[in-house]
Amino acid sequence: MQILVEILLGLTSLVGLAFIIERAWVLRWGRVVPPQIVQALADCRSRADVAKLRGVCEARPSALGRLILHAADHLDWPRGDSVEALETAARHEIVRLERNLVVLEIIVGVAPLLGLVGTIAGMMTLFGNMGVSGLNDAARLAGGIALILNATLAGLLIAIPALISWSYFSKKVEVLAAELEALCAEFIRRQYRDRV
Repeated sequence: MQILVEILLGLTSLVGLAFIIERAWVLRWGRVVPPQIVQALADCRSRADVAKLRGVCEARPSALGRLILHAADHLDWPRGDSVEALETAARHEIVRLERNLVVLEIIVGVAPLLGLVGTIAGMMTLFGNMGVSGLNDAARLAGGIALILNATLAGLLIAIPALISWSYFSKKVEVLAAELEALCAEFIRRQYRDRV
């Protein structure tokens, strides 16, 4: 049982590390909000500039680019309808940004529990052996207790970085979402400014 728990802890650690690396790669600021698109947005003052902005967005696939392309596709709609369509698209983009964060959240809860299961399984084995051999060898008892506590420590050492990463990436998605909202709102404001 102890070996099974150690294998599960090892797999949990590898999965956690893989998802931390993946989220760090995907949630880079320049990948979600490319500076080239931000600059093209700043330069886009009227409907005549939208074609150039569209080209920049298509050349740099990103959450911001997809949202701006979506907004540009609906500029002939009334402002309220265009904003609603953009909000719907933005919710889908936020879901894409949050993807796989749930795995880190699960690891935060599961790793300490696996460590606890390892501790309990080790204690059952240790006390079962003590029932057969007695309490004659204190060194063997101390060694067994140390092995038991290693499972708890391993569970916590897996959960703590996963918790830190999950918190960091969740906050980063929140900040990115606010930036995307601000940039898209400014684009819509400029495009509908001269319309009656």
